[in-house]
Amino acid sequence: MNRIIFLVFVLMGCIAECRAQSMNYICCESDSAKVCDLLQADAGANPVLFYARKLKGIPYVGHTLEGNEPERLVINLHQLDCTTLVETVLALARTHAGGRTALQDYAMNLADLRYRGGQMNGYTSRLHYFDWWINDNIRRGNVVEVSDTKQCTATFRVDNHYMTRHPDAYEHLKGRPERIDSIRMLEEAGNGGTFHYLPKHKTLLSKSHLGFIHDGDVIAIVTSKDGLDYAHLGFAVWSKDGKLHLLNASSIHKKVVEEPKTIHQYLKEHPSFLGIRVLRLSFSVYPPVPTSAWSSCE
Repeated sequence: MNRIIFLVFVLMGCIAECRAQSMNYICCESDSAKVCDLLQADAGANPVLFYARKLKGIPYVGHTLEGNEPERLVINLHQLDCTTLVETVLALARTHAGGRTALQDYAMNLADLRYRGGQMNGYTSRLHYFDWWINDNIRRGNVVEVSDTKQCTATFRVDNHYMTRHPDAYEHLKGRPERIDSIRMLEEAGNGGTFHYLPKHKTLLSKSHLGFIHDGDVIAIVTSKDGLDYAHLGFAVWSKDGKLHLLNASSIHKKVVEEPKTIHQYLKEHPSFLGIRVLRLSFSVYPPVPTSAWSSCE
């Protein structure tokens, strides 16, 4: 009898391990519990802003997606940088809006935002440049761009090459000439396009002029730094002073904060920051979820 019970537990452990491998993600127990708690909370009428504010105070830590080989989906809510904050919040809001409460549902939404075509297929499938991220997620209906032709008058031509010219800055490119070549091909395929953005000086305008920007919209800061498209990300917040501010994972404050400075002041302090592009999460598109195979967090 004891042997049968033992074999049952071994079999259950094998099944759990196989499921974890098929989902292919990394998540500590505390973050798993936090995702479940957040998904079961009342996120109100603006779930993006709700979840962004719920993550305030979390330490800023860069490069949290690196270090796992082969590539696995990293779920990390205790350390965030500007990109992982945006992806984490959007995945939470999207999962909640779809009426889901399982960690696996969240993981699928996160992967759908982070990887080309929503499919994780190695390091090169990650949308490393934010221009890649924008184009891929707009194409699949995950986000929409919001702009005003009267205000978004500046033009930017994409010429991404930072990763392949500085491979030593990326753990998974060091000593990997074949991987560098793959990234270079993706850079070249994505370069040459143009987009319009709101120039820095116009971020000083009042809400009556910038009303197309809503609380919780994604703010992508366009940069003049050679080889890059965007320098920083965050969420739009119209503060009590009636001016636009940025909720972001800040390397200056070392945590997720709502910037006390207006976004105009913030941009003005960085000469390489040219202006902003604005995106909004679409709640109408969800990836297919095989619910029969997954349990809820309850």
